[in-house]
Amino acid sequence: MKSTKLLSTLWLQLSALLFASSAVWAQVKTQPSLGFRSAKLLTVNGLQFKDLNKNGNLDKYEDWRLSNEVRINDLISQMTMEEKIGFMIISTTRLKGDQAFQANATRGEITSDFNEEDLVQPNNMFTRKPLPTPMMSAAGTTKGIMNFHLRHFILRANTSAKIMAEWANNLQALCETSRLGIPAIVASNPRNHITIDASVGLSVGTTVFSKWPGELGMAAMRDLKLTREFAEIAAQEWSAVGLRKGYMYMADLATEPRWHRVEGTFGEDADLSANMICEIVLGFQGTKLGKNSVAMTTKHFPGGGPQVDGQDSHFDWGKFAHYPGGMFEYHLKPFKAAIEAGTSSIMPYYSAPKDKSMEAVGFSYNKAIINDLLRKKLGFKGIINSDTGPIDMMPWGVENLTIVERYQKAIDAGVDIFSGGADPAILLETVKKGLVKEERINESISRLLKEKFELGLFENPYVDTNAAPKIVGNAEFQKKGDLALRKSIVLLRNDAKLLPLKAQTTARRTKVYFETYCNNGRTPNPVTVYKPTSTHPTIEFVATKEEADAVLLWLIPSGGSLFSSAGKPIELSLSKNKIDVAHVNELIKSKPTIVAINYTSPWVVNELDMDNTKTVLATFGTTTDALIDIISGAFKPTGKMPFSTPISEQAVVENKSDVPGHLENKGYALFKFGDGLSY
Repeated sequence: MKSTKLLSTLWLQLSALLFASSAVWAQVKTQPSLGFRSAKLLTVNGLQFKDLNKNGNLDKYEDWRLSNEVRINDLISQMTMEEKIGFMIISTTRLKGDQAFQANATRGEITSDFNEEDLVQPNNMFTRKPLPTPMMSAAGTTKGIMNFHLRHFILRANTSAKIMAEWANNLQALCETSRLGIPAIVASNPRNHITIDASVGLSVGTTVFSKWPGELGMAAMRDLKLTREFAEIAAQEWSAVGLRKGYMYMADLATEPRWHRVEGTFGEDADLSANMICEIVLGFQGTKLGKNSVAMTTKHFPGGGPQVDGQDSHFDWGKFAHYPGGMFEYHLKPFKAAIEAGTSSIMPYYSAPKDKSMEAVGFSYNKAIINDLLRKKLGFKGIINSDTGPIDMMPWGVENLTIVERYQKAIDAGVDIFSGGADPAILLETVKKGLVKEERINESISRLLKEKFELGLFENPYVDTNAAPKIVGNAEFQKKGDLALRKSIVLLRNDAKLLPLKAQTTARRTKVYFETYCNNGRTPNPVTVYKPTSTHPTIEFVATKEEADAVLLWLIPSGGSLFSSAGKPIELSLSKNKIDVAHVNELIKSKPTIVAINYTSPWVVNELDMDNTKTVLATFGTTTDALIDIISGAFKPTGKMPFSTPISEQAVVENKSDVPGHLENKGYALFKFGDGLSY
């Protein structure tokens, strides 16, 4: 009996050994596709590897058969302190002719060559007050790679897929010539959404990528499957041009209606936002980072929504967040979902908490928030990426510290990589002075390298420049985007049963005067009258309201750019946001009118003649064609409001900044979170 058991045990052990050996052998035999320009190839046992450090030997970090942990440790052991510190800076990078980073610069032709110009922005662009050092800087590309050892970049240029792909390959080829051949990772702000405020740092605006609703519109769809499909599509487009990291998305909650960044959120509800963020992360990254992933940077921890008076912490007058409703934990829900989904990075906001239970320093300096809460309690193991410029631009709560002391405090709090500058000299000085130990620096480098190894950049950072234009914005992708654009529109009122518009008779279509009112400050006339390019089956679009059976009026209010803030009280009434209310009310009284309002903020609409405004639609970044399909009934409205809209300016002033509109006092909302009708 004992011998039988012994034989059985030996057989199980032998089987396990054979299985393990076959698994290892299978792994060894899986030769990845290697992308290279100048590096020599090493052949070992019939397999190929890149000799990135040019020493003629196969180093562990070059050996794709080994675990990422082994490769990371080997590479860190070979990096100089200067190379490590350069690795902890993420800097704006530019193409030749790209002036997107420069305020009021002349726009020229963008090419795939390098921009070798060093650039320093004025030091009072955001804060309106001088600070000890310049705020934002960008190094000439070759200097940044070879002298500053930068390997993390933010691309803000808006150009063709072909040019972006060619430039990305040029960048990686330059990195390959460096001492250790470490590839770069290029990040971007959102590129796929229809948005009103496309300021640098918020969104790239209208691009060659597939077009989808704004983030609020994505939430209004209430379609998690389509949200995942969006992220998977966008990931294919981004990867095709060499963008492998997203400076997005915002897990912040739109609980303070005056906050100017509401447009970039998924609304006010923590559960909906959590679901959206989960699908976004899984769609862009997959269940784990791989060679087809785009790594996500979820922001702005622990939630940038509850700003005092809605002022933004890019500015001295908006430096504080507060929690008058005691709902700090509520704002953590979307970040918990992002962590569970595996988000690669998390970005803290500039704000300092105006709360006696927390240290009154910006969240990038706040050890209790980053280390104790985010790392230890919530279990986040990824990269902590500072927002752009907390060191020398928005150092809220630590203004009296020197720059090296600010770096010391931020690193001690848990920050791994700093955005906003290009020259790592002062960060290097912080280490050389002994204010930060090399062991702590290695922790950050390990996290940053792990992302690169998992994305497969060490094996192949290059893209197919011929395939990129065929992938980006292709018709199949846009077909999905067009569906989303329609699903994002919300029908709020249809009291007169005016919608859907049908033909008057078989011989006569309904005559519609379609006017868009948008005062963007760039055109002499805010009124645009729709001129169709083809015949609609049930609607005839006319040139004047006098000819019309009905009026379609699309209002696009604008609170101005985030960065145009002057610290004045924020009002949400239409007349305060570039809408001529008298003109609107005259139209409403003249004919049965469909009022569509584009919501980038929870506008207060009580200046409208609400007695005669019986048909109301909400849009969140969509197209004319999508809106026409809704009013004609070609597509039935299905959208639901992603936030509540206050009934008056007084309700706005009395709101609790951390409390979602649907949990504010009774009578707060004119249109509630979740409102939405259909036909």
